[in-house]
Amino acid sequence: MRIVSGIKPTGRPHLGNYLGAMREHIALQNEGHECLYFVADYHALTTVRNAAELKEYRRGVCLDYLALGLDPNKVTFFFQSDVPQHAELAWILNCVAPHGLLERAHAWKDAVAKGNREMNVGLFTYPVLMAADILIYNANQVPVGQDQKQHVEIARDIAEKFNHLFGETFVLPEPRIEKAVATIVGTDGQKMSKSYGNTISIFDDEAVIKKQIMGIKTASIDLKDPMPLENDLILSLYEQFSSSQELEALKANYQAGGFGYGKAKQALLEKVLSFFAEARARRKTLETSTKLDQIMEMGAQKARTLAESTMQLVYQKTGLN
Repeated sequence: MRIVSGIKPTGRPHLGNYLGAMREHIALQNEGHECLYFVADYHALTTVRNAAELKEYRRGVCLDYLALGLDPNKVTFFFQSDVPQHAELAWILNCVAPHGLLERAHAWKDAVAKGNREMNVGLFTYPVLMAADILIYNANQVPVGQDQKQHVEIARDIAEKFNHLFGETFVLPEPRIEKAVATIVGTDGQKMSKSYGNTISIFDDEAVIKKQIMGIKTASIDLKDPMPLENDLILSLYEQFSSSQELEALKANYQAGGFGYGKAKQALLEKVLSFFAEARARRKTLETSTKLDQIMEMGAQKARTLAESTMQLVYQKTGLN
């Protein structure tokens, strides 16, 4: 099984990133699959317009993944921009991708509906570059959140169109969605996203994480009353980082009354800080390491070899050779 996925470097990771993608990426490296993970810096250019910020974000994502346990000896880990074949294939796929298919992409329709003044061609053709990211490695599966499922389906549609026009070339990928955490809710009840300002950080200062958790939106009830268990964000996040016994104990406190959301948030804060303590310490050590460039170049060399093999077939099929 070949698995391909990327993460866009547009800021520090949060619990939504970890639970929705990063945790699974790291777990898959030990399941015998061939995993390729890349820092999607080409994609970041649709919104990040400051060179210093992009450099910081790119490096930060690498440090975050390595600190959380990604092993570059078990996976191919690289910068998207270090493999120019991604952009090369994207242009070729642009030439076969139906315009109407891209117009129906949820992300584009959402941007249009919101009247986003920063809309650019890159945002419109974003799904085509994502298709190239996937198809150039003939991925069997692509780990994504529920909101990204359509992009994998678009990649399949484009691959089928190319295969129909030029002959069998690309494997048709399947989305891989971890059902239990298909969508991670943020502190305000919406999907957790940096753009909504409702995230809970992993590697920020403890004071920042405390402020975020204490700001979780909760039901308005009297302190003496039992707290509802249904649709409770604190409980749903606590469950991700605790044992079943610890979760049941917290639920019992909810039902007993007299506990309050303040104590529940404090319990979640302690659990999050404890869970990520080793990763936070490891990241501080990695920040001074001189091996990061070497790790990323090693991954890029492996990725370029695979990508060039695919491109040679594409040249042959299209007549570009």
